[in-house]
Amino acid sequence: MHTVHNARIQLLATAFNNLALAVVIASLIAPAVSRQLPGGQQLVVTGAWVAFGVVLHLFGLVLGRLRQ
Repeated sequence: MHTVHNARIQLLATAFNNLALAVVIASLIAPAVSRQLPGGQQLVVTGAWVAFGVVLHLFGLVLGRLRQ
């Protein structure tokens, strides 16, 4: 039973990590391409999305702990 549980948790942690990477990359590319916000606001929005991506990554790391 632990093997199945570990596999499911590992897949969920991988999904969160992949989502985090996608959010961080999109938060860096999208504002540079759109140029709709002034410089200061663009940095705040980009920083918020990068922070959200880091939180998702850390959540994936916490989920990655497996049962023995």
